Amino acid sequence: MSGYFHPMDLNESILDVATDDGTMAVLVKEPAAGGPFPTVVIFHDAPAIREALHEFMRKLAADGFRVVTPDLYHRSGRMIGFEPADVVADPSLRNRMWELIASLDDVGIQSDLDDTLDALDLPADAKLGTIGFCLGARAVFRTLERLPERFAAGSMFHPSFLADTEPDSPHRSAAQLQQPLFIGIGTADKVQSIEMHQPFFDAVEPLDNVEVEIFDGADHGFTWPGYATYHQEASDRTYEKTLEIFRRTLTAG
Repeated sequence: MSGYFHPMDLNESILDVATDDGTMAVLVKEPAAGGPFPTVVIFHDAPAIREALHEFMRKLAADGFRVVTPDLYHRSGRMIGFEPADVVADPSLRNRMWELIASLDDVGIQSDLDDTLDALDLPADAKLGTIGFCLGARAVFRTLERLPERFAAGSMFHPSFLADTEPDSPHRSAAQLQQPLFIGIGTADKVQSIEMHQPFFDAVEPLDNVEVEIFDGADHGFTWPGYATYHQEASDRTYEKTLEIFRRTLTAG
């Protein structure tokens, strides 16, 4: 996935979804013709709703999926996003991103997911997938753990927060994960190192349904073409493995 190329015509929309904390925007992209398509829920990373995320969604939609991204920062503003050039020009935006990250928790994210799924009105027998970047990877795990009958597979790109000292840390229950899960992480990740996730990786190591691939020299945020941290091999490989799992396990119902 060296850059994004999506010649297919797509339908792109924004749903306004009611939550207990006000209206939440939910981005939806899917092929304009055919369908229904398997649904993939994306949990965004710290920079949130910016052009690179739209482009990733378009790429995945062009490969035959209905791609859905809830705006997890909706309690702080509508469709907040941080473009790389803006962060370089104004370094204080990094502090703002950390504030927004700190405003999220598992309960709120899963509540947003439930409201999103209700708004989509999906068939009861549809098998869904989920992708998480950075902080969104933890949400992927919580989703697979909580809704195993609905979510058939997941993928994590340069994950964050998979192991901590809390009693409910993801690594403590990771060995019970049933669904296929792919995790891509780089040896040069300066934000959330392999060592920080090692308890989680140790827990899933015996599982045939979980694959962890480590990319030499890849940094955090390796997914995004045009970013300083872009790593083509890691980005392409994680995307291809994700596509393979989703095509094997997801259904439109």
